[in-house]
Amino acid sequence: MSDNIKKLLSKLFESWCGEVPGKIEPLPAHGSDRKYFRLFGSNTTAIGAYNPDEKENTAFITFSRHFKSKGLAVPEIYAEDSANKVYLEQDLGDTTLFSFLSEKRKNKGFSDALISTYEKVIGQLPRFQIRGADGLDFSVCYPRARFDKQSMMWDLNYFKYYFLKLAKIPFDEQKLEDDFQTFTDFLLQAESDYFLYRDFQSRNVMLVDGEPWFIDYQGGRRGALQYDVASLLYDAKADIPKEIREHLLNCYTNALKKLTPVDEQTFRDYYYGYVYVRIMQALGAYGFRGFYERKTHFLKSVPFAIRNLEDLLHQVQLPIEIPALRAAWSALVRSTFLRQIADVNLRLTVRIQSFSYKRGIPWDERGHGGGFVFDCRLLPNPGREEKYKRMTGEDKPVTKFLQAKPEVDTFLKNTFAVVDQAVENYRQRNFTDLMVAFGCTGGQHRSVYCANRLRDHLKEKYGVDVEVRHREQE
Repeated sequence: MSDNIKKLLSKLFESWCGEVPGKIEPLPAHGSDRKYFRLFGSNTTAIGAYNPDEKENTAFITFSRHFKSKGLAVPEIYAEDSANKVYLEQDLGDTTLFSFLSEKRKNKGFSDALISTYEKVIGQLPRFQIRGADGLDFSVCYPRARFDKQSMMWDLNYFKYYFLKLAKIPFDEQKLEDDFQTFTDFLLQAESDYFLYRDFQSRNVMLVDGEPWFIDYQGGRRGALQYDVASLLYDAKADIPKEIREHLLNCYTNALKKLTPVDEQTFRDYYYGYVYVRIMQALGAYGFRGFYERKTHFLKSVPFAIRNLEDLLHQVQLPIEIPALRAAWSALVRSTFLRQIADVNLRLTVRIQSFSYKRGIPWDERGHGGGFVFDCRLLPNPGREEKYKRMTGEDKPVTKFLQAKPEVDTFLKNTFAVVDQAVENYRQRNFTDLMVAFGCTGGQHRSVYCANRLRDHLKEKYGVDVEVRHREQE
């Protein structure tokens, strides 16, 4: 089969540029039946594609030519042989946004250079959605011309049968179906006369001389603005940090405002619903490829998707009642099996707070509701001495006072031992959030000192991410 495809592509290449390719190299397989090759001429190269799905080919080629006419950064279609299901397109190289991200992140984390690249990508998206939709022949969309209720139900049932069932997550089928209806009815209230890319994620963006080019939009159709930006920012393996994700969402809405009026609150109300549906679609795909087809590398994305789902459950409240669906999401988040399903290590963040018991124990509004609260009121109180009253546990005289007390050292050793055990267990199980709170009478001296000592201990011993908040000092 492969040799025959090469012959067809070679003939097409010759008809396009007037020479037989000197070399044809297969490119890495995708998660579909499409096959790609790089063809080399004496002075040029091209990407050859074979896809047995004629309707998908028609969509891709039609969209490519239309987007090109709108000045969008997509590959030029050089030649096609629709009868034999092959075509040639512009060679954009080998650097995807995901490969660039993976390489840069090894040494510098999510650096300014990475953020800048994502800003370029996210800034181009509204042009596809609005200008790209203008005059586009949506009749060639495949398999449907709109991301409508039917499309959403396909995704949700894909999630139900290929992920929930295969991952052995229990659910009430009728109640879940009822919630699917409620959920899709809510999503369909968002305006949806835009081009929906459908698979707008880091592997479908190429970088050429640092500038983004876009591929794999053959599944595009009419739909809401929120879906594609949700796809990029919640791309599981890209693992974009929360604060950067929020920054990029703001960059997107600013770019969008240049093309169309935007009510940001309304946009965000629907945005998080589309984040949920995109995560479920992705989990369905991972389950089908990983659990069902036994292509286990697809399962490496599952722990990242579960972590994103956990963040959403604790930070976002949708304006609809979907108890069965929320119960299924919660069961996924609680599953140690799914967090450890692949050889990946999610970063643990330990959030440390100091507080005053007069104002009450702090509520864990961002995590899973677990962790520790330590009562520092049993320790010697520098606040009883006049010279320390206006100081805090971050001032040197106070720290020296507490360091000199052996009972403080004993208390911290015991505290560190308990927290260390949790950190080691959480890291092993791919949990991503742990909260530790220290309280004293005023939240000023002892609790602040102990919180800072734990921060220094964890950074030195484990290198985990640590966030410190001194509540009463704000």
